[in-house]
Amino acid sequence: MQLGENATLEEIEQVFNRDRFATQAASCRIVEGGRGHAVCEMVLQDKHRNGMDNVMGGAIFTLSDFALAIASNVGQPPTVSVSHSMDFFRATKGTKLIATARCDKEGRSLAFFTVDVVDDLGKSIARMTAVSSRVG
Repeated sequence: MQLGENATLEEIEQVFNRDRFATQAASCRIVEGGRGHAVCEMVLQDKHRNGMDNVMGGAIFTLSDFALAIASNVGQPPTVSVSHSMDFFRATKGTKLIATARCDKEGRSLAFFTVDVVDDLGKSIARMTAVSSRVG
């Protein structure tokens, strides 16, 4: 199902909440979404922690990738990511992570995105940059 540029949050949730890994296993939640923009959050639980009791990089990546999927697909032809770079700045002391995805440049076949991850204490935790390809 392709979402139009003016899709409501409810319509966005109907499509993207079918991502069972992001929403059920990782507990990601959509806060807002639209063409070239998305905000998702993850309330941290024990399942997100590694052996050193820090939040796993994979959990942070999953949250970032979920926000990227929304920002790159709402109001656009089906889009998949082709490359990512992830920088981790610090371990969080907070109880929630918030990922904000934005489109830096849209093209006919490629789009470039940045996803910033902060915690509920206002600290920058990570940043993903991604190149996505329009497949539809």
